[in-house]
Amino acid sequence: MRAILIGILGAMFFSVTFILNHAMSDDGGSWMFSSSLRFIFMFPFLFIFVWFQQRHHIILLHIRKHFMLWLLWSTLGFVCFYVPITFVSSFSPGWLIAATWQLTIICGLLLAPLFYEYVQYEQQTVKIRERISWRSVGTSTLMIIGVVLVQIPQISNIELHTFIISIVPLIIAAFCYPLGNRKMMVLVDNKLTTIERMYGMTLVTLPIWFIIFGVGVAKNGLPSSNQVLQTFSVAIFSGIIATALFFYATNLVKHNQGKLAAVEATQATEIIFTLIGEMIFLGLPLPDAVSLIGISLITLGIFIYCYLNSLIQENKAEL
Repeated sequence: MRAILIGILGAMFFSVTFILNHAMSDDGGSWMFSSSLRFIFMFPFLFIFVWFQQRHHIILLHIRKHFMLWLLWSTLGFVCFYVPITFVSSFSPGWLIAATWQLTIICGLLLAPLFYEYVQYEQQTVKIRERISWRSVGTSTLMIIGVVLVQIPQISNIELHTFIISIVPLIIAAFCYPLGNRKMMVLVDNKLTTIERMYGMTLVTLPIWFIIFGVGVAKNGLPSSNQVLQTFSVAIFSGIIATALFFYATNLVKHNQGKLAAVEATQATEIIFTLIGEMIFLGLPLPDAVSLIGISLITLGIFIYCYLNSLIQENKAEL
């Protein structure tokens, strides 16, 4: 329960991403600046924290030892996750992106066979491949129906190719985020803290973010002062606070795929926070009835999902 509550708190801060990305897009700001500046602004804060903890050399040593894996999983977990989210902000409101983003719950469940569980058997440690929890997938179907309902009113209002380029990037991001995060947890194990892992992932992807920023400058000129300020806010509230909370919550249950999936599912509450935020700060009207039904199903699905997972874990503990 503690990890789930932390995950919900992280979702509240993460909703700032969807709200401000929408605001920047409405102001004509480039998605390249929205994505790259967030991580460029994050880096100094993470560096200062790590430096004061005198752990910088330990992180660098771990990165040098496993550089290609660091680069691969950090690119998937940060770049291939955040670039699509900022890109689609040019086509959809934040609450719609947040709702569609909940596909990451299903994607996270389908990634289970890519990971292993270590169990003791006859005084030996046995490596067993994780299995997909089809019961959880079935429960998550309710959330998928909700996502479909949320999208139905949008299909009638936009062209098909615009709808596709709004959805496909989010599906890619929905796979990359849990995959990169989980693989990094396995790679660092307990050798690095959550903040140290964030710092390392930001460090190795920093050249990519500078390249994206450079391309943005070449195409659009320098970002406006308003976009710089808004991206800085995203870096603090979403990049630092929300990511740290979410990574910490997943780290608490990293050895249990059922609980891990439940924590990842708490991100569904981003829809509610984003919807309220856009209505208050951006003056967006309340979504239509079909979309609201979809949002309600997604929210209901997350609570059912978390409840059933807790029952499953209790039964396992009794056995």
